[in-house]
Amino acid sequence: MIVITGAAGFIASFFVQKLNEEGYRDVVLVDDFSTASKKANWEGLNYIQKIDRRKFFSWLEEYEKEIQFVFHLGARTDTAEFDTNIFDELNLNYSRQLWRLCVKYGLPLVYASSAATYGMGEHGFDDKHELIKKLKPVNPYGISKNEFDKWALSENKKPYFWAGLKFFNVYGPNENHKERMASVVWHTFNQVTETGTMKLFRSQNECYKDGEQLRDFIYVKDIAEVLYFLMHHRKDSGIYNIGTGQARSFIDLATATFSAMGKEPNISFIDVPFDIQEKYQYYTKANIDKLRAIGFNKEFTSLEDGVKEYVQGYLMKD
Repeated sequence: MIVITGAAGFIASFFVQKLNEEGYRDVVLVDDFSTASKKANWEGLNYIQKIDRRKFFSWLEEYEKEIQFVFHLGARTDTAEFDTNIFDELNLNYSRQLWRLCVKYGLPLVYASSAATYGMGEHGFDDKHELIKKLKPVNPYGISKNEFDKWALSENKKPYFWAGLKFFNVYGPNENHKERMASVVWHTFNQVTETGTMKLFRSQNECYKDGEQLRDFIYVKDIAEVLYFLMHHRKDSGIYNIGTGQARSFIDLATATFSAMGKEPNISFIDVPFDIQEKYQYYTKANIDKLRAIGFNKEFTSLEDGVKEYVQGYLMKD
């Protein structure tokens, strides 16, 4: 069995779809399945069992001999949430308990970290282990992810294969439930559908023009390819950046969305909300040399192709 936590969420549900396409049906979904807005993400998938996340550990203890791999993709991902108790419970303590069970029963583990661990990018975006303790995330979500990365590296007992994946700016199908935290593609599509225009954040950094703030945008299908690769690779444990290695502007992203919708770009600008102005990132770009060095050689989807497929193949159909 392949166990996937966060299975009702964005990346995890899309990865289950990838597994189904590759012929895997012995998949166990773990999550809180009570959220109605997430139901569309998992109701059409092929799986053998659905487990509430609160009952997962006792279930794992009972069925550990039948498990081949664990993907821990469940987490609280809201960067605007400031209740640290939530992150301690769901992102830190839950992950530690799962790690220990994977050590106990000899199970390989891949877990979701985040590019939010890099904070304002003072130390760059390099996934070398020795840099992780120097990072300064700017919100409780990023802090919780970095704390677990540091804890994992410091542990003497580790799963025989493990990988922590620092996902950069992911966009694609199955993110509807994320609302405010959904990608700019999703927001552009909905704003253009409703108003005919898209409002991007105005730059308050003299080094960047309005809308030319840069991010490493990665299509969720490429994330699924990396996860699938690691499921078979099972060596070279460590923490890895998962991005395209390219920085593109928000104007590029919005323009690609307009194009996919068959519309001329109509972009205006608004101020960055006051509560995040001091923590707003103007540049991210993943160094993916380490991922390439272990043998992942598939090309990543271009921004234009990914946005076109997402908009025309999913959002417009929805």
